[in-house]
Amino acid sequence: MTTERAEKAETAAPDSRTVDAAAPGPLEDVIALQVRRRRLETGMSAAKLAAETGLSKAMISKIESASTSCSLTTLQRLAEGLNVPVTALFQGADTEREATLTKSGEGSVTVRTGTRHGHEYRSLGALRRREHAIEPSLVTLTDASAVFPQFQHSGTEFIYMLEGRMIYSHGSYEYELAPGDSLVFEGEGPHGPLQLLELPIRFLAVTAP
Repeated sequence: MTTERAEKAETAAPDSRTVDAAAPGPLEDVIALQVRRRRLETGMSAAKLAAETGLSKAMISKIESASTSCSLTTLQRLAEGLNVPVTALFQGADTEREATLTKSGEGSVTVRTGTRHGHEYRSLGALRRREHAIEPSLVTLTDASAVFPQFQHSGTEFIYMLEGRMIYSHGSYEYELAPGDSLVFEGEGPHGPLQLLELPIRFLAVTAP
C-alpha cells in the first residue's frame, strides 16, 4: 500500500477504540428523556428550542434520540432554553440503589457474643454494598435471671425503648430506660443491659460502624 493510500485509509477508518469511547451510553438516554419531556411540558417545538439555545434543529433531534453526547456547553444551553437547572437534565441518572425491606415479625435472628436464651437480636436489614451502613436490630429480653454480656464495638449506637423498663450501663454510667426513652453512645465503651426492671423488654438498637 502506498503512503497516499495508507493516509486515505487512516482518515476513512479511525481507531475503533476512539469510536467506542465516544459512543453514547445510558447517560445520553437520561438526557434525551429529560430534554424531550421538559420541552413537551412547556409546549415548545424542537425548532423553538433550537432557536432558544442556538443549536440546530438536527442537533436537538439527535439529543432527544440519544444518538449524540452533549458537551457541557450544550447542556448549559439546553438548561437555559428550557428554563431549568442543569442538574434537572440528569434527573433519573444512576438511581439504582440498594434497599432492604423487613416486614413486621420478620428479620433474621442474629447471634452476638454472649447471646443466650431470653436474649433475641433480630436484624431489621442491612446494606451489603455499603461498608459503613447502619445496622438496625430489634432486641427482645424476656429472661430476668440471665447474666447479661457487655458489648464493645467501633462506631456509635442508638437505642430507643419500645416496651418494658431496664437499667442500661455504658462505661461507668447507668441509665434507667422506659418506653419512649433513647440513648446514644460510643460503642467502644462497654455497654449492655444491667437490670431488667419490667419484662418483656423490647428496644430498637441501631449501630453505625
